[in-house]
Amino acid sequence: MSVWLEVLFGLILLSTIVLVIGENRHPVKTLAWLMVLIFLPVLGFVLYFLFGMDKKHRRLVSDADLRRFKKHTETLYENQICEAPPKDYKDLMNLLRAANLSYPLGGNSVRQYTDFDSMFTDLLADLNSATDHIHFEFFKFEDDRIGRQVEEILVRKASEGVKVRVQYDDAANIGHRSFFRRMREKGVQVQPFIKVMIPFISSDTNYRNHRKVVVVDGKVGYIGGMNIAERYSVGIRGGVWRDTHIRVCGPAVSEMQTSFLVDWQFSSHQVLDEDRYYPLVEPQGDVLMQVATSGPMDEWSVIMQGVIQMIAQSKKYIYIQSPYLIPTEPVLLALRNAALAGVGVGIMVPYHGDKGVMPPLASRSYVKDVITAGVKVYFYDNGYMHSKAIVSDDRVASIGSTNMDVRSYEQDFEINAFIYDKKVAKDVKSAFLADQEHSWLVDPQKWASRSRFVRFKESLARLTSPLL
Repeated sequence: MSVWLEVLFGLILLSTIVLVIGENRHPVKTLAWLMVLIFLPVLGFVLYFLFGMDKKHRRLVSDADLRRFKKHTETLYENQICEAPPKDYKDLMNLLRAANLSYPLGGNSVRQYTDFDSMFTDLLADLNSATDHIHFEFFKFEDDRIGRQVEEILVRKASEGVKVRVQYDDAANIGHRSFFRRMREKGVQVQPFIKVMIPFISSDTNYRNHRKVVVVDGKVGYIGGMNIAERYSVGIRGGVWRDTHIRVCGPAVSEMQTSFLVDWQFSSHQVLDEDRYYPLVEPQGDVLMQVATSGPMDEWSVIMQGVIQMIAQSKKYIYIQSPYLIPTEPVLLALRNAALAGVGVGIMVPYHGDKGVMPPLASRSYVKDVITAGVKVYFYDNGYMHSKAIVSDDRVASIGSTNMDVRSYEQDFEINAFIYDKKVAKDVKSAFLADQEHSWLVDPQKWASRSRFVRFKESLARLTSPLL
């Protein structure tokens, strides 16, 4: 390397070090990146470019644009916005509203699904009923038997004059680009979220849109953990693909619409804030709920903060289902505090992953951290647990796309519904208790007696947690 190139690289490296220090992250994270950059400068610079750059200085849309979208909900549902939250929900509601402009809206009906086929049947019926627009956003939308059923309806609806917009995470669907191109050629508006020109050689590759949102005519909405792929229907390893999704009718659909339109504006640079996307929907039930979003470009880690608040305010129990147990330090502390305070904390995760060995190994590395405080950990053993559902004290539940892991809390774009309804909460609780029949409870003594080699593999996988 010539002297001039060495000097240039040295200046770039020094600038990166100054940038890392100036980001004011947690000192441990800052020191870790500084050590990598100083002792492995070339590799460290590449790793920082791909995985370490802080995106919080950017925004999906401006605050002014977001408030313009939110104004529709505020105007249409002034009488449905809960301005005086009940004591049991007050802190959580106020947190989500202050940090995310998430309105607590009454007048909704919520249908919960714990299997893909029943959700898919209703989803296809709703898509077929669309008369004005379909907004369709999924992390995974695959070109298989299930995906092609959706494609057929979307293409047909577009030919009938319905505005059909499809948004997907580009990095997660690299192998299906011809599928999306085919839909686009047939009249469907298709947009990747954060276009990845060269996979894994982009600073944006590590930031994924993990949301699952469907809005039909501004009146019916779907969110949850299910993607559009055949394995969700046929299961895995001889068992089921256990997941949780909800169908919402009522004022809260307007908040789901805002989430989609904000993402669409970011990825397509099209502003769609017409009244047609926010029709007045009469109350469809008596469920009170908030729809919250979070992502790496947000000022606050909204959904993580909401989950921490749920854990902290639990009095009797809190049950959690997730594909992963890879919590951030604040969530881990909240779980341990709740268990030590006498709250019944139950966490259900799969023992084996759906693919790859690192995520399940990393999950297992955290089991000791929580069971020593009294948390009960259940390993689901009837296929694969992909549900992202939390329920507390028969009164509040959260269902959405957010996993109990570092990636979901800090790096992915996520969406969750926080539902303040006893019936919905009891349904989520009942599903958790039923799933215990297909799970095994971790015995603290047996877990501690596992071999050192097994524990070392788990600890090694834990180091990769932010990338999983």
